[in-house]
Amino acid sequence: MFDLNKFIEDCDNRIDIKNNHKAVMDILSKAIENPNDLFKQFGEPTEGGIQKIYQSEKFSILNVVWTPNMAIMPHNHNMWAAIGVYSGREDNIFWRRLDNKEHGKIEAAGAKSLEKFDAVPLGGDIIHSVINPTNKFTSALHIYGGDFFEADKSSWEPDTLEEQQYKVEQSHKTFNEANKRAQM
Repeated sequence: MFDLNKFIEDCDNRIDIKNNHKAVMDILSKAIENPNDLFKQFGEPTEGGIQKIYQSEKFSILNVVWTPNMAIMPHNHNMWAAIGVYSGREDNIFWRRLDNKEHGKIEAAGAKSLEKFDAVPLGGDIIHSVINPTNKFTSALHIYGGDFFEADKSSWEPDTLEEQQYKVEQSHKTFNEANKRAQM
């Protein structure tokens, strides 16, 4: 049975020992082994969104639900992350900055599809976008090596791929629009 308080405590203890994404990978992998336990804790998804589970300067834990056929713009976290998918699928496109950093543009550099039971680490300098290519909700636990909500981050405008300041309001808008499309 998934115990949220123990999960947070285990992450906290492990990050004290080694402050990076590798320190929590086994904890995250074990947590996503039993999706039904996570659904009991967080509920069956009925809409996409970002649910804050835990937030501190040291680390943050989110339950992220991607709406069917949803895409979110390229963005960075400026901190390490560990992502564990416990239902559905998310396709990540990884981006790299172009040599001309004056305009802050990026180009696609690779991709990775994450399915149920996949857990992956992301380094602090990763830029990625996420797509849920399925007609079902995708649910994932995310652990970040810092205060996700207070960190200075960037996003890239999807049409021009020009860098801009990340605004949480834009992410909320993207989730709301995806939720509206899913209800049609």
